[in-house]
Amino acid sequence: MMKWIRLFLVCLLLMPADGEAQRLAEIHYGVETTGFAATGDYTPFWTASNRYGTVPLAAVNGYLRADVTHSRQVTDDFRWTVGLDVLCAAPRYRNMYVQQFYAEAQYKQLTASIGSKEQYISLWDRRLSSGDMIQSANARPVPEINISVPQFIVVPFTEGLLQAKGDVSFGLSLDTKYLDGFAREGEAYVKNVRRHHKSLFLRVKDTQDGFPFYGTLGLQHTAQWGGTSTNPKIGRQPGAFTDFIRMFFARHGGADANLSDQINVLGAHHVSYDMQIGYRREDADWEVQAYYQHLSYDASGLSFYNGADGLWGIRLDLFRFPWLSKVVAEYVNTRNQSGSFHHILFNHDKHPGMGGGGDDYYNNGIYTNGHTYFNRGVGSPLLPSPEYNADGTMGYPGTRILDWHIGLEGALTPQASYRILYTLMNGWGTSLRPFLRKRTGTSFLIEIAYTHPDLAGWTFTGSLAGDTGNVFGSGGGGVGIGISKRGVASWR
Repeated sequence: MMKWIRLFLVCLLLMPADGEAQRLAEIHYGVETTGFAATGDYTPFWTASNRYGTVPLAAVNGYLRADVTHSRQVTDDFRWTVGLDVLCAAPRYRNMYVQQFYAEAQYKQLTASIGSKEQYISLWDRRLSSGDMIQSANARPVPEINISVPQFIVVPFTEGLLQAKGDVSFGLSLDTKYLDGFAREGEAYVKNVRRHHKSLFLRVKDTQDGFPFYGTLGLQHTAQWGGTSTNPKIGRQPGAFTDFIRMFFARHGGADANLSDQINVLGAHHVSYDMQIGYRREDADWEVQAYYQHLSYDASGLSFYNGADGLWGIRLDLFRFPWLSKVVAEYVNTRNQSGSFHHILFNHDKHPGMGGGGDDYYNNGIYTNGHTYFNRGVGSPLLPSPEYNADGTMGYPGTRILDWHIGLEGALTPQASYRILYTLMNGWGTSLRPFLRKRTGTSFLIEIAYTHPDLAGWTFTGSLAGDTGNVFGSGGGGVGIGISKRGVASWR
């Protein structure tokens, strides 16, 4: 831990000193402590989910967090930032760890960063959505190189009608030692998994005359590749530059890849089509959006052979009604999966067609870790993460779900705001390993945050949460209390 702190301080010392071109420097700092206590097997689902992996699953848990970010506006167009974020959480594997440690440079709308940073590029609401199905805010940030245009910018020569944003990243999983302790004897997994994510979103919106309708189309692609399986029959996975090109463009593996990757694509891939339409008039008190994220695991999903699997949602913003400022309602269905069985080898001449099926989202025969980091789901948390596998097995036990979700937020007073999440859950296991009985349950969170007008930067949070049914252990209720202090110092 100390070596990371020393490295951060060295980064600060090596940054350029004040000069005529350097205009404004800022240090943002924060300290936070939070504790949760519940009666079930685990802390309630919405207590731990979509918090970048900071909250342990244990029914009684807590953490202390401290972060500092130093940034400098060098010119009107250029800004650099370094950040360090340290947590001490219990009970947890390695109670003290670095959550974020990164350096970032921004030139106009283009941003490049290296290190572990909590990124969020999804179109869906960060606080109220159940979670992006490709890359949500559920797991810890992966150490990576990331190049992005995080906010929509106008595409030249389109008279302001077309905007775009997106990102591309290359990362490496550092959870090998954690998996060594989690996996039961004989359970195989891949160490040092390499990761990739890219996205592109195009929005058609009148930024000049204010035509009220707008629409967005997006594509996200994530992949796991490389690394070494603990199963000696699988061993080291292809990781040469040519394999990187195959992975990046989702092409089939070379001669040194396993048979499945030679027939399909190298590595474990997920792709989503993200679609959104919205309506807002400049003089209106509200804005509404409807959206759909189509999830695909292979070519059958890309061709919609898996029906309407994915995330459907609607979001309503009420700008002049503080009691209820935002409503999000979502429906998540992953039951189709292009059919129950996947036919890799069959006579295509005798049996024409796609031949896919049994997509088993987030799971993979080689990357048995699944679409996770530290065993917590990188995609939607509604598919129960392998972290819940008390027997030490790897992978997602239940990838076929049908859930309804709603999120609300608003302000009770100028100092007190609230957030409410409620989800109705149904799970059937996987196509190959269905549950003997369907699992059902509900999860809810009621969270109130209070800021005192005489205590600048201080926030006091209280929450009530609970689970029913058997989706996540035995269910149960609990409470949480949090205190945080944030501040900023700036100078020229």
